[in-house]
Amino acid sequence: MKKQVIAAGFILSSSFVFSLKASAASFSQIYAFGDSLVDTGNAYNFIKAATGDEFPPSPPYFQGRFTNGPVWVEGLSSSLGITLTNFAFGGATTGTLNTVNANLPGLAQQITNFSTANTQADDKALYVIWAGANDYRNGVTNPLEPVNNLINAVKSLASVGAENFLVVNLPNLGALPSINNNPTVSAGLTALTNAHNSGLAFGVNTLNQQEDIHVTLFDVNSLFSRGLASPEEFGLTNVTDACLTITSPTSFTTCPNPNQYLFWDQLHPTAYTHSILAGAALAAVPESSPALGMLALGALGTVGVLKRQRTHRGT
Repeated sequence: MKKQVIAAGFILSSSFVFSLKASAASFSQIYAFGDSLVDTGNAYNFIKAATGDEFPPSPPYFQGRFTNGPVWVEGLSSSLGITLTNFAFGGATTGTLNTVNANLPGLAQQITNFSTANTQADDKALYVIWAGANDYRNGVTNPLEPVNNLINAVKSLASVGAENFLVVNLPNLGALPSINNNPTVSAGLTALTNAHNSGLAFGVNTLNQQEDIHVTLFDVNSLFSRGLASPEEFGLTNVTDACLTITSPTSFTTCPNPNQYLFWDQLHPTAYTHSILAGAALAAVPESSPALGMLALGALGTVGVLKRQRTHRGT
């Protein structure tokens, strides 16, 4: 039933935007690269085929996603009415390493795999790139390394003809439930997040000086900061704890109201948070209408309020 509620909210918000998308000039398709915040089941499918294990376990996770419902890039592609081709794998760093499974690709390998299969990229497509969190969680302390990897990813795709990019910065890693109860570690990751985002903004600005490269920086960090500071703005009541608690591979508990939580588990946002990101991404993409994106955010907020009211009524 919980999955149905999440799915219903996602479909409602997507349908609302779909009815208005005629006012936005559509891209031909979306290609997505990155980590678990973008992965729509690639890591899950690989691990299950190779070992028979389900990771992330589904349920409580949703059909191989690292959350309890669709991820934001699915909402973006649905809202724009275009196909999504997803190269992202949970655990990917911006380089070649993968923190979930050594046989899974990092971002650099994802880009290579795409370029090998597409020697002439679609110049009308939107190329989405979001990675970096696993670098810092894996011990990287020099933000120049992940930032340069991200900039090189854009350059590599551009070298085969890609022109339009949506590059996502990092939310405050110090605010993750796995970190936020340790002030020293939290402060360190917050500082790394800020340095990463500053470097990425500079790199994106430099890329945009080049002909035939159009990069939009999706400022997720500011959106998360708003959510942390004013959760009620988004219909949230808990922005510090994880909704999901896993005590063993087959034993878990979930909060009764996941649509009111910012975080699904210790590291990943809920599907409701992903739906908010989808609306914000729609407002950010250069071929879309900012007003359309704000209407999408409004629709998603309405869904959240309705869910909260229903929860309070016990239905």
